[in-house]
Amino acid sequence: MLASHHGDTAAVTTDDLSRDVFGVNPWIYVLVAEAGKELVGYAALCGLTRLQFGLRGMDMHHLFTEPAFRGCGVGQRLVEASKIKAISLSCSYLTVGTHPDNHRAQAFYSAMGFERKDAHPPRFSMRLGP
Repeated sequence: MLASHHGDTAAVTTDDLSRDVFGVNPWIYVLVAEAGKELVGYAALCGLTRLQFGLRGMDMHHLFTEPAFRGCGVGQRLVEASKIKAISLSCSYLTVGTHPDNHRAQAFYSAMGFERKDAHPPRFSMRLGP
């Protein structure tokens, strides 16, 4: 979904997703939002580390909401669910990146409590817990 939104051609296969999401040791976590039986959004999370500090983190690699459901709180609920998942995995921070020209996403992440980091493309980070 997100690939086509950005004009990319997705090369991921069902086997890739099965391995990475449902394997014995999941490489990514995918949280979904549904309206009835329709998939209306998702967040894909990947683990991170700041090894020298003994910290675990999570990167929200994808956050996508179907156009018809934007502005309805789906993205906010997916970010909140991502925070809960990250905390359950003993993570102390959550990051997300955006396309440099995606100012709406940048404003959304800032409004959700992420802090912009000096990076290109723009990166945002959120501290989890005390």
